[in-house]
Amino acid sequence: MRGLSAVILLSLTTAVEAREAVEEQNPILKSMDSVEVSLLTCGPGQEVYSLYGHTAIRFHDIGRNQDLSINYGMFSFQQKNFILRFVFGITDYEMAIQPFNLFIEEYRSDGRWVKEQALNLSREEKWAITQAIDENYRPENKVYRYNYFYDNCTTRARDMIVEHITGKVSYAENRSYSPSYRSLIHDYTHGHPWMQLGNDLLLGVKADAKTNQEQQQFLPVHLENDFDNAIIINKDGSRRKLVTQSTYLLPPVANHTDGGFPLSPIGCVLVLAAITITICFVEAFTKKIIWGFDALWLLVDGLCGLIILAMVFSQHPTVSLNFQILILCPLSIIFLIPVVRKLRKHQAHGYLNVLMAFLIIALFLGIWQRYDVAMYILALILLIRIAIIKYWCKKPKLTNE
Repeated sequence: MRGLSAVILLSLTTAVEAREAVEEQNPILKSMDSVEVSLLTCGPGQEVYSLYGHTAIRFHDIGRNQDLSINYGMFSFQQKNFILRFVFGITDYEMAIQPFNLFIEEYRSDGRWVKEQALNLSREEKWAITQAIDENYRPENKVYRYNYFYDNCTTRARDMIVEHITGKVSYAENRSYSPSYRSLIHDYTHGHPWMQLGNDLLLGVKADAKTNQEQQQFLPVHLENDFDNAIIINKDGSRRKLVTQSTYLLPPVANHTDGGFPLSPIGCVLVLAAITITICFVEAFTKKIIWGFDALWLLVDGLCGLIILAMVFSQHPTVSLNFQILILCPLSIIFLIPVVRKLRKHQAHGYLNVLMAFLIIALFLGIWQRYDVAMYILALILLIRIAIIKYWCKKPKLTNE
């Protein structure tokens, strides 16, 4: 048995030495010693599309004096029907490879920070990533269907790295932290109330589902933090840190948010509430129903509802089921003329009862879908206005205007 064990150990040692010798003689693998692969995380910008930051890969081949950025976030506003395609989830993004100095200069000119995380990769892993990048850059492969939550520039960069590591990447999990997609993007839009309102209007109930750690990595800073604390568990059970060094290539600077529209969404609906109350007092004083005001809000309510209805046909999976369609109801367009005709005859149309029921149901469904505060106030304003209209129509002395 001792002799047999010695033979086995000798053969294993010889095989390992032979494999290492082959690897040492392999010019391609040996050239990977001069290659450094890094994850680049970029800070937010002022434009809507850059508000959440960006992620790219740096491929630095010192031996060949080649320094490149691998960028999965390239798109053009010049694409035909870009805005409509983006809204309906049929936007195509493109992988691009550009000199690193041009990449970093673009972020320097925009005043955005860039952090580099040098990755602790073996020769084989660097070579696998190199081959995957070349394959991905082929004309038939470099264009992909962009999805903000599930398949974006950050998740593409992550997968390019993680899927070509020999071992398993293990993150330091925080199991108690499971925010929704909506809450995650609120962290970036709290200083942009109108953009936050727009997001909350278009995002449906699926955006309020809780996320796990991997799902949260669609945001660049979340991926950066996870990489900082990640380890690679090799096939033999040994461990190594995924990131060897983190460095700010461009340091963070104070961002100044543009003032934008002077009134916030909440401010605007409070103005609307004041106007509604004023009109009700005028109606009580003049004994006349100002039906033109009701025609206006029904028109706006219906038009906004058509936008939410259109989201049903979007390929974005988190916008198809949206309870706010009961507040901004497209049926208001259909019943606009019949309701106004009834009001002019001092009568309340049956659609007002239907819309009142929709509003009450929508407020109840707010338990599962998070609305912007302005939407709650708007729903209450509409409920009060409908109740007052019904009250006026029951008073025999009230005339019509």
